[in-house]
Amino acid sequence: MTRGADAVFDDGAFAAEVFDPDLLSRYSVKSYRSATAVLRQRAPQELAAILSVLRAFTISVSEIRSPGGNRMSATERFGQLARAAGFHEEVRIEADLLVKLRAGKGKEPSVITEMRREDFIHNHMVDFWKGRVAFDYEWNSKDQTYDRDLYAFRSFFEAGVIDVGVIVTRELSNDFFKSLGRCLDKAGNETDETVAAKFGASTTGTHKLISRIAAGRSGGCPVLAIGILPGNITAD
Repeated sequence: MTRGADAVFDDGAFAAEVFDPDLLSRYSVKSYRSATAVLRQRAPQELAAILSVLRAFTISVSEIRSPGGNRMSATERFGQLARAAGFHEEVRIEADLLVKLRAGKGKEPSVITEMRREDFIHNHMVDFWKGRVAFDYEWNSKDQTYDRDLYAFRSFFEAGVIDVGVIVTRELSNDFFKSLGRCLDKAGNETDETVAAKFGASTTGTHKLISRIAAGRSGGCPVLAIGILPGNITAD
């Protein structure tokens, strides 16, 4: 019997039907509520665009060691690749809700009252959007950012705008960051801070994302969680 968070995720074998061995050596893949199948059947063009971004995207060791946080140069490059693949950037959703009460029988019972709830959905944002897919990237933010991302997916999904959400984040151990030594300053000189110190316990990582997905933070929205592995990190 499968226990814990993994119980709510799809069989990992399905990832091999979409992600070739090269990509699976560079990224981990977790599919929630048949996200992989939804992408294949409902959004094949968007899936092809996402795969093209993932194939082209790498991060160098010096980029990790350099300052920049979640807006490091690799993050900017990821955005450039997504835009080139046809994704719109920083897309927000807003909606009012018109509520009507009807009384009486028949096909057209009369409206006895109505009200408009303004800002029923207010300003939830995804990093990228194309067709039926929301697409987010998180490198080194506070882990609460995942709550915002998943709630945005839920809002887009419940409004009928998307069929699936995809998040690319990191799956790199503390030992990996320790192996990179010390950080660099803007001039490329080593500092006293270690790389591992930049990626603390309260920052983003797939294990924190997966626990939130398993807890249902995205509602009914299928989610594909993609983790950046050491195989995607290039030498300088």
